[in-house]
Amino acid sequence: MMKIVRISTVLFFFIFMQFSYGSDAVATITKVLGLVQVKGSTSPSFDTAKAGQMVYSGDYIKVGDPGFCMVIYLDDKSLLKIRESTEFQFIESENLRTININLGKILTDVKRGGKKDFRIETPVSVSSVKGTKWWTISDPVGVDRFYGLEGTLEIFNKISGLSVSLDPGQMTMSTATGEIMTTPVSPEEIPKDPEEEFEEELKEEVPEEEIEEEIPEEEIEEEPEVEIEKEEVPEEVEMLEEVPEEVIEEVEEVEEVEPAPEPEEEGPFKLGFGLGSATIDGMIYNQFAFRPEFRFGKLGIGLDLVLYIDNEGNIRQNEWDEVTDIADKFLYVRWAEKSDPYWFKLGALEGVTLGYGGLLRGYSNMIEFPSVRRVGFDGGVNLGSFSAEIFLANVKDLSRGGTLLGLRGTYKVSKNFPLRIGTNLVVDINQFSGLKDTDDDTYPDIFDDFPDDNTLWNDTDGDGIPDFEGGTQEPEIGWDIDGDGDNILDDDDEDVLLKPTPFSIKDNKAQAFGFALDIGYPVLRTKVVNIDIFAELNRLSFPAVNTGQFSRIERKGTGLTAPGVKVNLFKFFNIRLEYRIKKEYFVPQFFDQAYDLNRVLAIYNEDGTQVYTKDMLIFKDANSVLDSKGYYGSASADLFNIVSFTASYANMVADTTKFNSFFTFASLNPENIPMLSEATVYYQHNNDQNPFKIESVNTVLGYRLGYEISKGVSLVWDFRQFYRDTGDGLEPVKQTTIETQFSF
Repeated sequence: MMKIVRISTVLFFFIFMQFSYGSDAVATITKVLGLVQVKGSTSPSFDTAKAGQMVYSGDYIKVGDPGFCMVIYLDDKSLLKIRESTEFQFIESENLRTININLGKILTDVKRGGKKDFRIETPVSVSSVKGTKWWTISDPVGVDRFYGLEGTLEIFNKISGLSVSLDPGQMTMSTATGEIMTTPVSPEEIPKDPEEEFEEELKEEVPEEEIEEEIPEEEIEEEPEVEIEKEEVPEEVEMLEEVPEEVIEEVEEVEEVEPAPEPEEEGPFKLGFGLGSATIDGMIYNQFAFRPEFRFGKLGIGLDLVLYIDNEGNIRQNEWDEVTDIADKFLYVRWAEKSDPYWFKLGALEGVTLGYGGLLRGYSNMIEFPSVRRVGFDGGVNLGSFSAEIFLANVKDLSRGGTLLGLRGTYKVSKNFPLRIGTNLVVDINQFSGLKDTDDDTYPDIFDDFPDDNTLWNDTDGDGIPDFEGGTQEPEIGWDIDGDGDNILDDDDEDVLLKPTPFSIKDNKAQAFGFALDIGYPVLRTKVVNIDIFAELNRLSFPAVNTGQFSRIERKGTGLTAPGVKVNLFKFFNIRLEYRIKKEYFVPQFFDQAYDLNRVLAIYNEDGTQVYTKDMLIFKDANSVLDSKGYYGSASADLFNIVSFTASYANMVADTTKFNSFFTFASLNPENIPMLSEATVYYQHNNDQNPFKIESVNTVLGYRLGYEISKGVSLVWDFRQFYRDTGDGLEPVKQTTIETQFSF
């Protein structure tokens, strides 16, 4: 009798609700767990949602955390399962049914045979179907993910107008930058059906009074004599609790997802793929990068096969039009590690330091990547007590007469007396080879009137027609040096003056030399602490140059570090302290991370464009030449595998003038933060009175942030900023790359 009473009461409630609200009701809330609220299109605020409540076109539903809600449409019994932290609106028209989701996660099961098209719309994307099952996950950062479970789904990106199809076992990503792509996904990557998961979690975490009662759906099924005018109550409500077994006819089973397999060891092949944008020579290109990596024992090969496409669909040819471009396609080739008897790495180099770093510390040849692609080399041998290392910043510069070269050799006295003696030699063979020369005619682009033609370089009157003396082509092609529109130097044009021959790398050379001697001794070795002491003597010299087009006086200087102490605590925390003495034209770590940015600069002034090497800019202030002494300290650590950081500070005093340097780098371990694939930030400012003043030619700063869209797919934002002196002041140079990276 009690069952009959309960069934009759529920049936009466549903009949009353449907007759009362009429045809405007589009769906019914069948399950509410945790924090769920509903608001009508004209209501000023949200109210607590209840199981059995009708939903109308224009209504909003907001699911809190924790929370879960299930909604069934009245006409075709399509089902929505809404997870925590989700907010959306119901929109109905005559032929179209829309779920307008602001953010959150919804599992949609659209029944076939419905009279209306069904779509889910986010601020970025639109997915539309007539019958299928899929997940929609919309993040506030502007990244939508769609996981196909059944049927075929059409995904449309509202920003770019591009669309793709989504099939079962696939994931489509659609971003606020206009990108849209579909990739296969494994079962463990697909979100689980939330019903059972939230049922158990909320029973444990949410107080009983916050969990709304569910509608006993089997009671709704037993309505033999009552005819509901609009539609029968959906069969899906049979899934709710307290359903007598004798009245259950159909139960929707929740598909179980197999547990994720144990991580496998890294194999010999890794496939990387990137989509995004890059700024090269002031122009923004769409970037399509294919980056496979191969590992065969100690051999590792990384490729960087990139296409840059402008907004007109044209492929940038500069990276594919010469035989020498083949070298740029290798991101790196390496053999073994520094601790092995023989080792090397060719290509991209990061964080190169020779010895204790008094001359060359933290150098990177990737600072202007991808607009400038350098191919470096770093290799060496370890033969008993003797070790040697050779370093080249860019082997491609050798053909232009210069590159940054480093050599190091060390000798350990014996195992019983492990004193290590080392020497370094660092040479910039020609600092001018750092000037960009697109056509390789030895005339840098900044001086070349025809930077894309290696047979032409001078145009006196600036009309686009080269001077006769400025090229090697036949004169009948036409020369116009007097600006009168013809190719003839008339008698009355005898006073026409040709522009002088531009500055040439072939005829000009500026070098920088560095030499160092160092000794080090391990004074303490325990399980808790390791302590080393060392001393280092460094020498810098810049030979005089006077070619008519460039002039520089000779400069020399010495730096002494004594004593220096290196401490390692608990195998993860490192401390370094040094006392430094500087004489004349010396600056510690002259060849640093940003060396390629200020190695040589062409600056505009009232006398035209002048070329300055880094030493000329550093020592142009008389105060910078004063002898000084001071201290240097650094610390680095990897804290509980959560965050790693490095920071250093130098304070040098000459009379009353101080010269300070500061560097910091921090990185988060993405394994500990959901949806994060990488996060790093860095700042460097050397040899300035105020190292925290960002606007300086000595400043380099940037960050990399990766958002993990799904396993093996990340959206990476890479930003870098530095400054150039234009003669009229400092000009910030900002480089931003946004790309979607795939790893298989």
